[in-house]
Amino acid sequence: MRVLVTGGAGFIGSRYVRSLLRGAYAGYEDARVTVLDKLTYAGNPANLAGVAGHPRYTFVRGDIADAGLLAEVVPGCDVVVNFAAETHVDRSIGGAGDFVTTNVLGTQRLLQAALEAGVRTVVQVSTDEVYGSIAEGAWTEDEPLYPNSPYSASKAGGDLLCRAYHRTHGLDVRVTRCSNNYGPRQYPEKLIPLFVTTLLEGGRVPLYGDGLNVREWLHVDDHCRGIQLVLEKGAPGEVYNIGGGVELTNRELTGRLLAAVGAGWEAVEHVPDRPGHDRRYALDCGRIRAIGYRPSVDFDEGLAGVVRWYREHEDWWRPLRGTGR
Repeated sequence: MRVLVTGGAGFIGSRYVRSLLRGAYAGYEDARVTVLDKLTYAGNPANLAGVAGHPRYTFVRGDIADAGLLAEVVPGCDVVVNFAAETHVDRSIGGAGDFVTTNVLGTQRLLQAALEAGVRTVVQVSTDEVYGSIAEGAWTEDEPLYPNSPYSASKAGGDLLCRAYHRTHGLDVRVTRCSNNYGPRQYPEKLIPLFVTTLLEGGRVPLYGDGLNVREWLHVDDHCRGIQLVLEKGAPGEVYNIGGGVELTNRELTGRLLAAVGAGWEAVEHVPDRPGHDRRYALDCGRIRAIGYRPSVDFDEGLAGVVRWYREHEDWWRPLRGTGR
């Protein structure tokens, strides 16, 4: 079994790669894993340092939008799991070009390469943000897509290309859409690691608007288990929501982070809301539950573990703070 993991040096992709190589997924204990990663600011070789010498691991530095490189890397692979993406909403508001190039064009070129190479299955890792905002209830996978940021619009474009390659060419593509992830090694521009590292440095953290935007939180380990379950038991052409089941306003989450770090509300700076800020996300996960998915990481325990990890790994995050890499 040969597995190509694109974007495998990022936060979620590297967690998946490390799980694969340590034999966490039954039936994939002997899988040979190739990571393809461009190593942009969020792709960090340190995330894979622990497996760099593994006999079943290969690293290739490159871009999924590079069709020539894909023609060399993809043939011979049985499975492709695509984590490669530009992901930060604020960055997409400042400039959408890289998001369209990677999330739309890159996805198309990866799908084309997989089709031409006879890849058995492609799993496209996407986001709940493609649905837009929901005032009450939860999205099923059959909801129309109403993305509100350049980031989510580009991810929606990639998802639709996956559907097209399945319907037009018969390529076995399966799409996962996750809620907000948290866990160790998350790049410190995202809310939880940004707040934790800023508070550990004694700084003040920014809370957008009234702080009442609601997000559903998912530990990265549960997300990776969900992705693997879709790879093993999902249906070709289907979309699967993967949620953590814990909904919190940003203000509630901020309170928990302040308590975990030992800071008070004087460390919070209220800032103007960002443009197009979605009010609430929530996922109906009935489809993936039907094939055996259940989140297993308790949120409070998971959050405490994340705070502890950042406390103990300043050597990982301090070089990333303010460098833009």
